[in-house]
Amino acid sequence: MKEFLIILMSAILVDNFVLSKFMGICPFLGVSKKLDSALGMSTAVIFVMVLATAATWPISAFLLAPNDLSYLNTVAFILIIAALVQLVEIIMKKYLPALHKSLGVYLPLITTNCAVLGVTLLNIEEQYNFAQSIVHAFGAGLGFMLAMVLFSGVRSRLEGSNIPESFKGMPITLIAASIVSISFMGFSGIVENLFR
Repeated sequence: MKEFLIILMSAILVDNFVLSKFMGICPFLGVSKKLDSALGMSTAVIFVMVLATAATWPISAFLLAPNDLSYLNTVAFILIIAALVQLVEIIMKKYLPALHKSLGVYLPLITTNCAVLGVTLLNIEEQYNFAQSIVHAFGAGLGFMLAMVLFSGVRSRLEGSNIPESFKGMPITLIAASIVSISFMGFSGIVENLFR
């Protein structure tokens, strides 16, 4: 149980895919303007990460690795993730049309979101078993959500601030993102010592 907690907390805080590994930056910068769209995108990413891990781990472990085809992991995983994102998009369009419209072009971008692909490849690289991989994917998704929600709050504060003209728009957004990222570096030694 302790091992699962360490994997979960590390994926959320220490090895945050957005703020530490700098994966998934496109939706992070594009959808984090409003809290509701940030939560919707994050929920979709969590769902796709866990589902992609559940689909890719067995394919890698039982089909590709035993047949010395591990070099096909990236290609196979991209195809699986693309199919899963299409499924999520169809479900959202049918049952959550307002959220589907607010996410716009960023929902199909989950297909090419390197955080989703990164979590599936990292599970194989770290040699996690199936349960550890699912916990890691869920933690990575929660970390993505945490980053999106925090940054949504930061961006809403920035909109009401008096910012010099040369920093308005993307420059102040990137500066704020770097400061939020630096704040997560403080968690680096805590997680391992927390569960001793």
